[in-house]
Amino acid sequence: MAMAYLALKGVHVVAVLLSITLFATRGALVLAGRRQWAMSMLPRRGSQLIDSVLLLAALSLAVLLGQYPFVHGWLTAKLVLLVVYIGFGMLALHGQRTRLQRALWFVAALLVFAAIVAIARARHPLGPLLPLLS
Repeated sequence: MAMAYLALKGVHVVAVLLSITLFATRGALVLAGRRQWAMSMLPRRGSQLIDSVLLLAALSLAVLLGQYPFVHGWLTAKLVLLVVYIGFGMLALHGQRTRLQRALWFVAALLVFAAIVAIARARHPLGPLLPLLS
């Protein structure tokens, strides 16, 4: 089980890094007015593939460890924030008319992503706030 856990966690972490790197690159290109490449088929499909691997690894880890959203608070917080992150990311890349609006949604998505990582590292729903509560 330890080897399976380490392998799945490694895949999950690499997928997280690839996912945020691709999102940040696409967002920066959209904000720079280089929307054509950022929204072309290759980066969109790459993002979908990476995020599918990420989700599959996360689900596999949850089953392997017996920790599930809506049972364990930190996973519930991650899941809720994942939905928020996706929504903000869609608004940053697709939904807003002005560059300022896209930039604000982009920064908001990156902040939510940072909160998800902090929660995962702390394994506590208040992950990013734990240092303030100590």
